[in-house]
Amino acid sequence: MVFAAALVTDRLDGELARRRDLVTDFGKIADPIADKALTGAAFIGLSGLGELPWWVTILVLAREFGITALRFAVIRYGVLPASRGGKVKTALQGLALGLYILPMSDAWEPVQVTAMAFAVAVTLITGLDYIVRAVQLRRSAKPGVS
Repeated sequence: MVFAAALVTDRLDGELARRRDLVTDFGKIADPIADKALTGAAFIGLSGLGELPWWVTILVLAREFGITALRFAVIRYGVLPASRGGKVKTALQGLALGLYILPMSDAWEPVQVTAMAFAVAVTLITGLDYIVRAVQLRRSAKPGVS
């Protein structure tokens, strides 16, 4: 319930900020970090309990930390905000994690595994997209800026 409430309030916060035109560069950086902390804790907890293979958690967290580091590496050239794909990734991770957290019968395992497979695939694909966007941002920087 706490995980679901955190996801819902995060979504409402984002909607409210956009609706009231309160989007800031700080928010563009801080919100994705908060998302990563929330989902990362759930991934680690599920793997620690033996509910989710550690390789899934390691792969997802490596992507998340890598993209966060990349965002900070290019911040002098501009902010790399969350993409639409990144938002889909967060939603899919939330759905997949929620399916693993809910107490369901073993009959739901194929649904859980499929949802997690989609979440991991989109996590990796959007990671590549962020790398491309960071390279484009860096290349579009004014000459003399480094």
